[in-house]
Amino acid sequence: MTQRVVSIVGPTASGKTGLGIAIARRLAEQGERAEIVNADAYQMYRGMDIGTAKPTAEEQAAVPHHLIDIIDPEDTMSVARFQQLARETIADLQSRGIRPILVGGSGLYARAAIDDITFPGTDPEVRGRLEEREKAEGAGALFDELRAKDPKAAARMDPRNPRRTIRALEVIELTGKPYSASLPRYRYVIPSVQIGLDLDRADLDRRIDIRTKQMMTNGFVEEVERLRPHLGATAVRALGYQQIIDLLDGIWDEYDAFADIAQKTKRLARKQMGWFGRDPRIHWLQALNPKLVDNAMAIIAHADAGDYDPIDAHADEYVQHHLGDIEA
Repeated sequence: MTQRVVSIVGPTASGKTGLGIAIARRLAEQGERAEIVNADAYQMYRGMDIGTAKPTAEEQAAVPHHLIDIIDPEDTMSVARFQQLARETIADLQSRGIRPILVGGSGLYARAAIDDITFPGTDPEVRGRLEEREKAEGAGALFDELRAKDPKAAARMDPRNPRRTIRALEVIELTGKPYSASLPRYRYVIPSVQIGLDLDRADLDRRIDIRTKQMMTNGFVEEVERLRPHLGATAVRALGYQQIIDLLDGIWDEYDAFADIAQKTKRLARKQMGWFGRDPRIHWLQALNPKLVDNAMAIIAHADAGDYDPIDAHADEYVQHHLGDIEA
């Protein structure tokens, strides 16, 4: 019987952390050790606790967590860097007889840990030259060049997003291949079973509203005020942090800032459901079902026993929707 990595995915505020801990405890009752590997892009930053809904000290004490609080906010976490860290962590746990439980709502990060995804390198000189061209010629000129070199990529990318266009042209120059050729396949490189948490839109919106109010009462404004001098270009993109910076600068009041955070979090949750919904290997469970943990354990047992054949496909639909998401 093969013990697969358990990957828990789903939209923000759907209860992934709680399910991961519950599964680890159930496995412990069965005599099997399990530990959690974080796959949330922003929970890796030290000090970004309230805004990222990082597992509490009590939750982290209940089950060991990995890849949380591993870099400073000034630093940059990329998908490629995370992939290396995650695979090293998974291999280390498995070598010690511990089952990894991957938990996170960052779709590309969750897949990068276990799927057939490669990340072409980067070249500061090439990227710098493209960035200078974008300033001089405009984003439209670079996008026209991308359209000529890789129409498949250009057809699914936003011409108003020069960062993605620059990355695509950089990869084409470095690899000599279309950018779309570097996109992922639905194929596990580490045997895994994925469990997705699903909620009705009204229930999810309600949970997001509750979480946003908790952020306000738990001191999110103070967290951002403390971290602001240290937030690098990547960390500051975490949802909510810019709104609070604008609040601190007097651009809007507290009510409006948190209302905007809630609205954008709901929009993010819809996008996350779209990302995950295109992966046919995910076993979807109702997050509010009282038998959620029982159902999850049954899926894990069937997967370990080889009772299902995970889909191994080229993920054409995923490629069409995710052009531009692959970054070094």
